Amino acid sequence: MPAYAIGNLRPAQTLHDEVLTYIERVQGTLDPFGGRFLVHGAPEREVLEGEWPQSPVIIVFPSLDHARRWYASEDYQALLPLRTRHMEGDVLLIDGVPDGYDPAKTAAAIRAAQSPES
Repeated sequence: MPAYAIGNLRPAQTLHDEVLTYIERVQGTLDPFGGRFLVHGAPEREVLEGEWPQSPVIIVFPSLDHARRWYASEDYQALLPLRTRHMEGDVLLIDGVPDGYDPAKTAAAIRAAQSPES
């Protein structure tokens, strides 16, 4: 099942040279773990609810294990400070849903679990 690294980054108006170096090199750290960008910055976006002044990043991996191993890898950990020294943000790793996922079945299971008869 796919997994995702999701970043909600708060870049400065002008990106520091170290951040640009990070951007130039980050794909090389993703490749051994099957990671690829789905969203990277997305200058065009339409905020429908709330506020979103940050820069979104979404990277897909074959599994949560791949995502964890990428983030913990020596190559990525060596590169990471080039971004974190100059850009705040929130990052998480999260499982996706399996093929054929049905949100109605999820709702039904939650209803059943919350039923007083359970």
